[in-house]
Amino acid sequence: MDMNTFFNDLQSKISQAIENSPAKDIEKNVKSMMTQGFAKLDLVTREEFDIQTQVLAKTRAKLEALETRLAALEAKAGDAKPEAAKVEIAKGEVL
Repeated sequence: MDMNTFFNDLQSKISQAIENSPAKDIEKNVKSMMTQGFAKLDLVTREEFDIQTQVLAKTRAKLEALETRLAALEAKAGDAKPEAAKVEIAKGEVL
């Protein structure tokens, strides 16, 4: 008997024994239970997470640009308004 044949036979017999053993059934059951458990956890895939991270980064950049623009417009508008534009409340408080 050739050594390669011997090892191939041994490998096939071990594979058959594992497939027919209760260990294979246990492995299938554990995988099934874990899949069901993960489905209940409402998890996202790594790809979805990376996409949302990119969207968030773009949104933050736009927000910072808008905040800077708003601050510049407020500064410009603040310089252009005279003191008479302030509203006085009946008690003399100024808004």
